[in-house]
Amino acid sequence: MKILFTLLLLLSSLFAFGQSTISGTLQENDGAPVVFANIALYDSATEELTKVETTDENGAFKMLNIVDGNYYLLASYIGLEDIRQELEISGQGEIDLGVLSFGIGGIELSETIVTASRVMVEVKPDRTVFNVDGTINAAGSDAIELLRKAPGVTVDNNENINVLGRAGVLLYVDGKRIPIAGDELTNYLRNLSAEQIDKIDIISNPGAKYEAEGNAGIIDIKLKKAENVGANGTVSMNASQGKKFRGNTRFNGNVRTEKFNLFGNVGYNDNNGFNDINFNSTQNGLRLVESNNMNWSGSGFDFRIGGDYYLSDKHTIGVLASGGQFDNENLNNNRIAIGLQSSTTIDSILIAENVSLNDRTRNTYNLNYRYDTKNGTTLNVDLDYGSYDSEATLEQPNQYYDAAEEVVLTEVVNRYDTPSDIDISTLKIDFETQVVGGTLGAGTKLSNVVSDNTFLVYNVHGGESIRNDNNSNRFKYDEMVYAGYVSFARPLGDRWNMSLGLRGEQTKATGDLQAFNPDLTEPPVEIDYLSWFPNAGLTFTLNPTNTFNLNYGRRINRPDYNVLNPFNFQLSEISYEKGNPFLNPEIVNNVELGYTLMYRYNFKLSYSFTTNQITRLIAPDEFDPRANFISWDNLAEQSVWSFNASAPVDLSTKWNVYSNLSISHLDNQADYGDGAVVDVQAWSYSIYQQHTLTLPGGFKGEVSGYFAGPGVWGGVFEYDTSWALNFGVQKKFLQDQLNVKLSFNDVFYQSGWSGVSRFDGLVSSGSGNWDSRRASLSMSYNFGNQKIQSRQRKTGLEDEASRVGQ
Repeated sequence: MKILFTLLLLLSSLFAFGQSTISGTLQENDGAPVVFANIALYDSATEELTKVETTDENGAFKMLNIVDGNYYLLASYIGLEDIRQELEISGQGEIDLGVLSFGIGGIELSETIVTASRVMVEVKPDRTVFNVDGTINAAGSDAIELLRKAPGVTVDNNENINVLGRAGVLLYVDGKRIPIAGDELTNYLRNLSAEQIDKIDIISNPGAKYEAEGNAGIIDIKLKKAENVGANGTVSMNASQGKKFRGNTRFNGNVRTEKFNLFGNVGYNDNNGFNDINFNSTQNGLRLVESNNMNWSGSGFDFRIGGDYYLSDKHTIGVLASGGQFDNENLNNNRIAIGLQSSTTIDSILIAENVSLNDRTRNTYNLNYRYDTKNGTTLNVDLDYGSYDSEATLEQPNQYYDAAEEVVLTEVVNRYDTPSDIDISTLKIDFETQVVGGTLGAGTKLSNVVSDNTFLVYNVHGGESIRNDNNSNRFKYDEMVYAGYVSFARPLGDRWNMSLGLRGEQTKATGDLQAFNPDLTEPPVEIDYLSWFPNAGLTFTLNPTNTFNLNYGRRINRPDYNVLNPFNFQLSEISYEKGNPFLNPEIVNNVELGYTLMYRYNFKLSYSFTTNQITRLIAPDEFDPRANFISWDNLAEQSVWSFNASAPVDLSTKWNVYSNLSISHLDNQADYGDGAVVDVQAWSYSIYQQHTLTLPGGFKGEVSGYFAGPGVWGGVFEYDTSWALNFGVQKKFLQDQLNVKLSFNDVFYQSGWSGVSRFDGLVSSGSGNWDSRRASLSMSYNFGNQKIQSRQRKTGLEDEASRVGQ
């Protein structure tokens, strides 16, 4: 089945039907080419849209694979009168319409209604855009599942996100950094439904304007925001059923006039799921067979409300507030069978039935100002504050049974109380202007992150909880980053464009561990360093349909509080996780070579070299021969070669295919002494395809899937192949106001993982599955004016220049 699936993905995009091709050139009445005009082909009998293209930089266009029939071609460009031409196609092959000239139209921009269907993936000079709203099979998914589908992105068994084979991604939502990590980040993304998300920007090599954090670049999740003129709204509901149910209900709306836009949304989310993980490990002459059956249920609400006030055509001020409250209950049944490695006989069984409760509150606020002269000079000022508070408790009874699992030999009961408060404040100023034929940019950013984490451990005896001061602590992390940058981009003749940038960041941070047992208190860890991050880009346009670009950038990844706290977090009595307060920041140098063919086909070859790579490792405990632990350390170095190709292919006028291929080679090297060596090299690859079909009766169908080859997660975990196949159908009713989607994800239930880890005498093979096989029904109803205003404000990362290396 895997071989057949792979062949279908590889071969389906290679076949095209021998139908007619329509070409031509658009010009204004003075002979100037009309660039990026819309060319639409309609069926004369049904008025259905058959094909859409845009003109290139010379005003030329071409439509491929047009079946025989009667059509009319409509060429349009705002401010010019439409061109309509009737066509009868009957096996002509090449149809050259020659030069088509526009007349002068009298279209008022404020009255123009724009409707369009976005492609699923757009590859731009500085980023890849995954249009979530453009895929049927996104219905019922959460942000974690969407990132698994995104081009060039992988998510490992511990929900760590990688881009182009590189770890260390900085996550943003609406241009604002999310200052949480680990389980907190996973829970946040699980509660972020696909119905809230408009698109995902994947920026693998950001320029100087972006903060330097994030070795693998930045992933910016853009939430939906109503921009239409008048009063408008959308009500949506989604129900998704796998082994567990999940659903959400949302309202999104706005009121817009010439002077202001008020917008907001509110939603309720019910999220349930499971994750099964199994490990078979050998260490110190023992064999441990471990199973984890995790089930979670949660619910919560979120809101987002804001406004833009247009003081004039040049000045805009805006405010934005968002927040949410989420409650989760996690049940984890952990079972470990213990015996000698040389025998299949079980000596004893440890069972820990963990119950954890997590209540999270998030509130963020933004005040912004934008000045735009409309001739290349802009000023943006953003002031942000966010608070992320969490109250978490864990009940963990550890019971040792005999081999028959009938008699309790010993029992140790622990309870954990781990509240966390994170506050982040930022001031960001960006300025751009036109100088000596190019664009000069400069800016500054001040950010302060304060993370206050309390870790209370209780030993429970006879129902009474007694605090264990030897294992309890309070860890406070205070980080201040002062940043400034300058950038410049300009053309070098007709074919070359260049960009240069330099960013400096002064980092001052303090990690203060306060143990409840004074004898265990350690002095604060002080960090103070200045780092420089250059970047450069060069673009060469061979001709309008062949473009090459070369980019270089240096970036940093600082360890966060989750991996710095050195105290043990018990998963069971013989399995725990602990941080490393002496981690160094990792530094990466990235080089990317890109090629774009015919504005559609995109190829990228990249190389990255990382020093002090922060890596998650599993190792045996030095005191208890049965125990193992998860910790973090700096690898000596990591190098990654990667190749990515994306191509939209029209197999016919009613069958479109998007294909993405990613290949990478990873080399991890480290020597920690005493035989603890990391020497891992591995190739990995993934193939993703989406087929979109126009079906009779106004239905639209979608078939999507991926196949991922073997590779490496973290430092040493070598994983096996996995794949998934998804189906979906969409139909619009009530003059396209009601949109209904039905989807089936991971139909053959093959998206789980398996693999093996070898490090420091511990050999551990494992596998896992989650609630990925699901059927989802999504409905949304639009009401109001639904007329798009041409003027809009850009803030945060949305305002970043889309030039190479800028």
